[in-house]
Amino acid sequence: MPDPTLTTGQLDLAGVVIGKDTSVQIRDLSGLGRPPVREEDFDQPSMDGAWPGPDYYGAREIRIDAAIRTPGDRAAALDVLAALQQPLHNPAVRLTGGATHTLRVAWPGRPVKRLLGRVRRLDPDVRQAIHGYIPLDISFAATDPLWYADTETVTELPLGWLTGGGFAAPVVAPIYVQNGTVAADRPGWVTNTGTADAWPVIRITGPCSQITVTHVATGRTLSLPTATLTAGQWIEIDTRPGFRTVTRENGGNALSLLAPASRLDLFSIPPGMSEMRFTAFDATNTSRLRLTWRDTYTAL
Repeated sequence: MPDPTLTTGQLDLAGVVIGKDTSVQIRDLSGLGRPPVREEDFDQPSMDGAWPGPDYYGAREIRIDAAIRTPGDRAAALDVLAALQQPLHNPAVRLTGGATHTLRVAWPGRPVKRLLGRVRRLDPDVRQAIHGYIPLDISFAATDPLWYADTETVTELPLGWLTGGGFAAPVVAPIYVQNGTVAADRPGWVTNTGTADAWPVIRITGPCSQITVTHVATGRTLSLPTATLTAGQWIEIDTRPGFRTVTRENGGNALSLLAPASRLDLFSIPPGMSEMRFTAFDATNTSRLRLTWRDTYTAL
């Protein structure tokens, strides 16, 4: 189901739009600053002060002070409350570890961005429901405290046929062109317009074998040296925190195909433009690599 369209001043809470021009008015929104930090400082022995350890972000809590307003219509107010509660019952999220709701925010002066987490509180005060007025205390725990672009970015890289990415002048005969019996590579550029590392989902579609994906600037690679894909078969590598899986087109776990030196937890797209390189054996030059990610931000 596509995400609902938001206008400035609105929120999408697990699929329900609230805020400006809706029957749920937002009175206050907090938790938009720096997320809580799990510090690991410890006192220096026999010395003043402390030694600062790593600072890890904790869950970001977004508090929404809102109210349902359907003047004089208690039934309508209760219907709106029920509509807010219904998607939170979804067993696919509620009963599944790691599954999340989405909070999308259309803040004035900013593009629409989203957070991933769980709705932890939806407390109504129904004492004035007879007047069509129900105050709400809503809490959204963003278990991933970073902000994400509302739309995904998709880049597809084919294999190339020319060695080294092209010719260098002056061109001197004989000119050698690959015939598919050696690995071909083609550089591709990806751009993360955010301010934090983005984690891509990488799908490699056959026919190809001896697959390597390299982030050129860092030298980090994901290698599948024993994988062989026929036409129509694919492998998907998910580097996102909380996922980090390797699966085949039939849903099977293909993590064992990943070379031991390949680190899913390090293969990110840094802010700005960077180069990806897709290398594999393919005699048909029809294999493809597709990268999908959301630009990632530290702030709204």
